[in-house]
Amino acid sequence: MKCVVKIMMKIYTRNKANLHQILRFAIVGCIATAIHYTIYYFLQKHLNVNIAYTIGYIVSFFCNFFMTCFLTFRSAPSALKAVGFSFSHLINYLMHMFLLNVFLFLGVSKILAPFFVLSVAVPTNYCLLRFVFTRKNKNNQEPKK
Repeated sequence: MKCVVKIMMKIYTRNKANLHQILRFAIVGCIATAIHYTIYYFLQKHLNVNIAYTIGYIVSFFCNFFMTCFLTFRSAPSALKAVGFSFSHLINYLMHMFLLNVFLFLGVSKILAPFFVLSVAVPTNYCLLRFVFTRKNKNNQEPKK
């Protein structure tokens, strides 16, 4: 976690506009998390916890992609970005499922476990998505900010 904070501070000191990007990421993340958690909360009463979590994750994934494009990184969606976003979220999903089951095994309630998962997954996902949306293209041009 300290490493992620150092990276974020380094990004901020290089370009203060990145602070706005981090704030937009947090807002989009809160909206996506609210969608995910709301679906999970209601479904976990009727379905297996892992299935409920997965359904919530998938629904929030689609919302999150477009909000990340348009709001966080202010760029147009593309097939390449969708592939990168999907790959980063595949890693993120696997991390979520692993951590969810670890926290449940450790005795954390089904209601609170997702919040423990997010405390680890959110900073990791920001770093992955920042790479996907801000890397230079083939012509060595910076993406639109």
